[in-house]
Amino acid sequence: MVADVLAEQAAGGRTVEDWLQDAIYEERRRLERGGDGSDADDRRFIESVRHRLLHASEPEREALLHEVVHHFACEIAGNFDPRVYRFATSVVPGALALMLNALSPRRLLERFPHLPSLSTNVNVRGAVDTVRRLAERGTLILCPTHLSNLDSPVVGWALHHIGLPPFLYGAGLNLFTNPLISFFMHNLGAYKVDRKKKAAIYKETLKQYCTVSLEYGYHNLFFPGGTRSRSGGVERHVKLGLLGSGLRAYIHNLRAGRERPDLWVVPATISYGLVLEAETLIDDYLKESGRARYIIDDDESSRLRSVARFMADVVRMDSRIYVTFGEPLDLFGNRVDADGRSHDLRGREIDTRRYVLRDGEPVHDPQRDAEYTRELGARVQEAWFRDNVLQATHLASFTLFELLRARKPEDDLYRLLRTPTELTRVPVGELLAAIDRVLAAARALRDESRLRIDPRLAQAKAPELLEEALRMFGTYHPHPVLQRVGDRVGSGDLNLLFYYHNRATGYDLEPHVLGRPAPAIAPIDLSRRPSGEPLLPPSPPPPPIAPPVPAGREELVA
Repeated sequence: MVADVLAEQAAGGRTVEDWLQDAIYEERRRLERGGDGSDADDRRFIESVRHRLLHASEPEREALLHEVVHHFACEIAGNFDPRVYRFATSVVPGALALMLNALSPRRLLERFPHLPSLSTNVNVRGAVDTVRRLAERGTLILCPTHLSNLDSPVVGWALHHIGLPPFLYGAGLNLFTNPLISFFMHNLGAYKVDRKKKAAIYKETLKQYCTVSLEYGYHNLFFPGGTRSRSGGVERHVKLGLLGSGLRAYIHNLRAGRERPDLWVVPATISYGLVLEAETLIDDYLKESGRARYIIDDDESSRLRSVARFMADVVRMDSRIYVTFGEPLDLFGNRVDADGRSHDLRGREIDTRRYVLRDGEPVHDPQRDAEYTRELGARVQEAWFRDNVLQATHLASFTLFELLRARKPEDDLYRLLRTPTELTRVPVGELLAAIDRVLAAARALRDESRLRIDPRLAQAKAPELLEEALRMFGTYHPHPVLQRVGDRVGSGDLNLLFYYHNRATGYDLEPHVLGRPAPAIAPIDLSRRPSGEPLLPPSPPPPPIAPPVPAGREELVA
């Protein structure tokens, strides 16, 4: 990190003082916004750096840079204790499954002497065999969707369940506030990611930490969507910063002549029929203040009683959590087979080393590498949508919400969400007919490998799907997302109905709700806030580059 800054300064770029001044400015801004006194050590440290920088010589500025990088690196660094890992993987899953199933003694007696397992409710699917084989041949970067703070333990269990070694992963600093969760985080390879820190030195130190761990062959787990999906939909934006660490590590591996230089990216999609923090997340999405809030410090996942109740409901209702491992990709977005060979769209084998060579040597090229990473991000996002498992709660919510929107196409989202409960009710027959059409369209997309559907809905009819959704919603959330009143079905919480609806958006299912060839109203754009402002700044158009690699991938065929 320090060497890179010095090289940039020598080339006429940002100076050491520029980097330090940026860190001072951004840290002071963050601390002023915090204002709760919890960052007293950070405040003392950054003020000390500011004071010493005022009269520092060039060698002293370089020493200060070392000090700041070391400060951030110590904060980021995780720890891994094999004893805690053995305990977590051998005792905790069984104890948790037993505890949750103990809420139903009859269920325990029916299964005796076979004790319950988390595999009953957490289903792992997809390219499992390919991922296992690749883990023996190189280093993996797992890129899951992000819906809940339960994602990390769920994915961690899934990796252990299919026989993979532990992965390093970045966890938001807010997850370390709970003492019990923090203990496991600290000892199971989690490194801290403070998304409130905007200083360039901090971001580069974090990237370097990830890069070095990948160079040493440690499998990593990144959430490229960044924070949890506030809307409930599949993420429409991929943060490329940490994802780009893989390409840097690959180039370093080639330079060093490592025996196993290859790194592969595995997209993964997590699908919940019910989401623990749904109420908090959708409220944050809908509030204008949510634009700047970004980090939620207190939600359902921070309260052990809420977590326990949610998990108990998941088991009691025989709900499913699906973890789907997508088809592995190389760092340039090409498909990879179980032997680690990359293939282009025509199935021809590709030598990926040639993507990064210049005059026969592997080199970094910021513009070229950024373009490669953008393309990889697009492929990851495609895999998320393709492997998203739609469940009864998603399809029923989607259908009812779109029926309500069609009734008042002139209403904006906020006005629609303020509709009185009694006006949300539609005749059961009308809803079932619409569900039948949506379900048929979803099955057609499934047959084209454009999405997945809960296997339990493979042969289900609309009445069965609606009954399943009503059963699940009627148990966990305090206000019924769906409720039947006589011969009509409505919603007791339109915010939550919108949240679960969003998981089925992005597939052009809207026209099928009314059976029309074209949608009566435009689909909701989940890449924007309800106010119309983008959720994230739009990605800048790729700069015109002439990468110093053979022109066009057709020439990269081995």
